[in-house]
Order: sequence, then structure tokens, then C-alpha cells
Amino acid sequence: MRTMGLDYGDRNIGVAVSDAFGWTAQGIETVQKRRDGSELARLAELVKEHEVTEIVVGLPKNMNNTIGPRGEISMAFAEQLQQTLNLPVHLWDERLTTVSAERTLLEADVSRKKRKLVIDKMAATLILQNYLDSKTKR
Repeated sequence: MRTMGLDYGDRNIGVAVSDAFGWTAQGIETVQKRRDGSELARLAELVKEHEVTEIVVGLPKNMNNTIGPRGEISMAFAEQLQQTLNLPVHLWDERLTTVSAERTLLEADVSRKKRKLVIDKMAATLILQNYLDSKTKR
């Protein structure tokens, strides 16, 4: 029973998966978005491979807590995922997640080229970890 976290971006989808206990999140992959929509097939493969039972999609809200165009795109993607994979899909406020991931990578002195390769995966990991932490506090 694992949870998958997704950071849905313009070009890429960062993917993270929880451990079997639902305690920690690990970034596993960055899936490139394609015109033919084949990224959904890759996500379905990852769901099966990691025995995922629920998905968390980052919801980019504005700082004033409203949902703008990016948020609406993420909500439509979450709905599409739910229908395609027939799994529960939760939206999770991801404000400043990418900024936090970028800051962490800068502090670790990761080169700009390498940051570009892992930023989406790391943002997905932060989204999922925040979601998992909120569930354990109950």
C-alpha cells in the first residue's frame, strides 16, 4: 500500500513513491510529457510496479489561496488520472515546493545542469512527504 506523489509541470511530471509504511517519500523518476499522452501509460506502469494504492497531485495555488490557470490544469490532470487508473487521487497544496527544492539543491551545491534533471522529482518528493506527514499527525 504505497502512495505516489506527482509534481505536474509544463514539460515534466516529477514522480515520488512512499515506502510500504507510508512514512517516507523517495523520488523515483521524471516523466516527460508527450503530445500523444503516453505519459499516462508510463505512470500506469509505475503504479503497477510500485503497488500504488493512492496518488497525490500537487495543486499550485496562488499565495492568496485562490486557484489560477495552473491549478485548474492540475485539477483536470488529477481527474484524468483518477478515471484512467481507477485509484483515489488527492490534490495537495504545493505552494513554494519547487522553490524549496531549488533552495535545497543550491545549498547542496548541485550544478545548474544537474538541478534541472532532478528538480521535478524532488518537488514531487516534497509534495508527497508533506502529505504523508499530515496523515501521521492525525
